[in-house]
Amino acid sequence: QVQFVESGGGLVQPGGSLRLSCAAHGSIFRIYVMGWYRQAPGKQRELVASMTIGGSTNYVDSVKGRFTISRDNAKNTVYLQMRSLKPEDTAVYYCNEGTQGLLDWGQGTQVTVSS
Repeated sequence: QVQFVESGGGLVQPGGSLRLSCAAHGSIFRIYVMGWYRQAPGKQRELVASMTIGGSTNYVDSVKGRFTISRDNAKNTVYLQMRSLKPEDTAVYYCNEGTQGLLDWGQGTQVTVSS
């Protein structure tokens, strides 16, 4: 079973940028779709970005044009570059299989966007 360790979160001002990393303990090569999810206080976890092995990406409308997902299968790592951050992006961010989060969840990394 693959385990995920997310990092790179923090406190950032509106308009700022962060790059999140997800290190997988185990190979992600066979995971067709990898995704980044987030869960804000009092809300359900949502999938915000996903990427197939072939490089096709998909984003939720609220982050299109601002977030970029990438994956390095050789390093078993998935990234999420976040730009033009907004207060509504504040959440705990997780990576997982990118359709339904079928694998065990990691601890996530907290992103707080506030002035």
